[in-house]
Formats: sequence, structure tokens, C-alpha cells
Amino acid sequence: MKKRNAILIIDAQFDFCNPNGALYVQGADQDMLRLKQFITENKEHINHICVTLDSHPVNDISHPAFWQDKDGNFPAPFTQITLADAQSGKWTPRFFPQQAIKYLADLEGQGQFPHLIWPEHCLIGSKGASLDDQLMEALKIWASGGNYYQAVTKGTYPLTEHFGIFAAQIPVADRPETQLNQSLIRTLESYQNVYLAGEAKSHCVATSLKQAMDYAPDLAAKMIVLEDTMSDVPNMGLLGVPIYEEAKRKGIRFSTTKTAIEL
Repeated sequence: MKKRNAILIIDAQFDFCNPNGALYVQGADQDMLRLKQFITENKEHINHICVTLDSHPVNDISHPAFWQDKDGNFPAPFTQITLADAQSGKWTPRFFPQQAIKYLADLEGQGQFPHLIWPEHCLIGSKGASLDDQLMEALKIWASGGNYYQAVTKGTYPLTEHFGIFAAQIPVADRPETQLNQSLIRTLESYQNVYLAGEAKSHCVATSLKQAMDYAPDLAAKMIVLEDTMSDVPNMGLLGVPIYEEAKRKGIRFSTTKTAIEL
């Protein structure tokens, strides 16, 4: 019987994939070219495509304007803010101080990612939040056969990072948009193979894979990581290494667009 194949494409958006984007991931434009070719060349074998959309308000906890020092200055992009920094007043949250301090404590307790300030990126409704042009062309070609791609938004709640698509980094009890996305898991589990692509390899792709392994092992077992469709945030590639090593130990498949297995 012919296998049913899905592609889960993480955050393939202008700000990450275009050299003019706010948080360009070096190599992402070439990743998208390869992904476009993969989709168009294999459109008859692809039954479902899900694209995720990183989507942030301006005053997001990971954006500069959320924090200030004693002189009222905002932190520069790529500044790391620790719980100790916030408790000492080195950096003070301008909004929701109690929740922000608790978030830093919970994040450090989790021990996966430090709290980093990013350039304002993927602002809700902005050009930066739009899908990469090359990917959009591929989706239109694929959709012309009568298909409908699924778009799933993440990151809209400002008081937690939302790297992985399946849940926020620190879910918030009364905010459903930060909780585990069971509906998406069920949708993807209905396919025999789920190809994983997108940006950035070191952060959002890695965390999505980690969440699948932790919360949806049946889905994780169906995943095939397309290694030539993702790149690391510069100088941060080591953050994702333990996740990919764990995936290989668990038998999750790794491939490329040229040698894609199972199609």
C-alpha cells in the first residue's frame, strides 16, 4: 500500500530565511531552495503540508523593549538575561514583573536554553512574519492539485518563549495557546512519514523534535529529519546537538532532499 507522507515545516519565514530579515539564519535561503525543489518534484507523493508561523507582539519577553537597565536603556539583541540579573536590578522587566521573574526561574530550572534577547522578529502581521517566497511558490504548486496546507501559529503569548511548535517553552496554565497542541499531534500522527524541515536547526526545529520525542513518541517515530533544509543560528549550533543525538539513539531517521527515504 502506498504510504501517506506529510511535511512539517518549522518557521520558514522572511525574518529567518531572507538575508534582509531581522533574524536571518545564514544558509536558510538555500535551505528553502532545496525544500522548494523537494516539494515540487515530489508533489504527487506528499499528502499533507503543515507550516508553522512564529508570531510575536512587539513587547515580547524575548524582545529588547520588554527590559530596561537602571538608566532606562533596552538590552541589545543577543544579550543573555539571567534570573540573578533580574533579581539584582541589572535588567528589569517593564511589564508583568512577577510573571517575568517566575518565567526566568522556570526556564533556568528546565536547563535547556538560556533567556536570550532576540532582535524584534516575526511581528504579528508584518512582512517578517510572512512565509518565505520560495516556499510559498512551492506551496502554490502543490496546492494546485487540490491540496490545502495547514498553518499553525505559535509565539503570540508574550510571557514565554515558544521555540517548539507543540508547546511553549514554559507552558502557562490559563493560556491554551501555550499548552501542548494535541490536535496538531493527532493530525500528524495520521501519516506514515512526517518529514521535518525549517528554521532554525539549533532552536525551533530541535525543540519541535524534542517535544515530539517527549510528548508524542508515536509521532516522533514517524519523523524523517531533512538535514539539508535547516541551518543553525550562527554560533549557536551546539544547543541543538544533544537533541539530534538523542533522536539518532532512538532510531529517528535522518535524510536529505536528494536521498529522501520512504517517498
